[in-house]
Amino acid sequence: MNKIITCVDGSAYSDAVCNAGIWAAKKLKKPILFLHAIEKKNTADVEDLSGAIGLGARSSLLKEMSSLDQQRSKLALEVGKELLAHACELAKQNGCNEVEKTQRHSDIVEAICDLESDARFVVIGRSGESHGQDFKAVGSHIEQVIRQVHTPILIANKDFKEPKSFMLAYDGRETADKAVKRIIEGGLLHNLTCHLVTVKNSQKDLVDKFKRTEAMLVESGFEVKSSYLEGNIFNSLMDYKTDNNVEMLVMGAFSRSKIAQAFLGSNTLKMIEKVHLPLVVLR
Repeated sequence: MNKIITCVDGSAYSDAVCNAGIWAAKKLKKPILFLHAIEKKNTADVEDLSGAIGLGARSSLLKEMSSLDQQRSKLALEVGKELLAHACELAKQNGCNEVEKTQRHSDIVEAICDLESDARFVVIGRSGESHGQDFKAVGSHIEQVIRQVHTPILIANKDFKEPKSFMLAYDGRETADKAVKRIIEGGLLHNLTCHLVTVKNSQKDLVDKFKRTEAMLVESGFEVKSSYLEGNIFNSLMDYKTDNNVEMLVMGAFSRSKIAQAFLGSNTLKMIEKVHLPLVVLR
């Protein structure tokens, strides 16, 4: 049974991520699995101190450092348990009947990859605990997750709430066609208004493909608002998003070539940095 893997930590995004995971779990009628990863902190290598202090002092300090490391690990474990308990309670209060939790001693990306075989969706915040209240920051883990995880990903914004609409930027390429197919078959975006937008480019037969895509979505039951724009692609999409009060963005990502992966990382991160809306990346 596929699960909604929802990543929680001590960041300011934690409750928003929980709410996004709860929304996805209820929409897809899937169990929600809350994941907390305890990542190893970078600490000074004690061997580097061997020539700097006397033998007696070194022995004492090393014991103290070891004790502090043990205390830190114990506290991280307890904090994680509290975070998971809070997330589970929040999910149950909001109508989720199948709620699970797990705690891993690993990097968050590694933890997600370990669980991916049983994942229907992965939900994660745009930045982690280390960024505190800096809502403009984008965590380095985001790019790694996008590159390494092949399950659809929902990147939650700070004030996530159930969306009523989403925007899909259609460019006529194979990746866009696959994204449309995933939207129709996936279920998560059903009953949301679809803003199907394209910006004039060099793609052959773009207008015809755009019209066929619109007809396909309408036939599948979507309310579609389509727009054919001209100008700078990024600016045109951002202006449309603002003018039409779009509540969620959807992007497709399928190619695994190194060039395509580099392109995906830079453009997806640009979208996350500039647009504080939830973002779905379809794989």
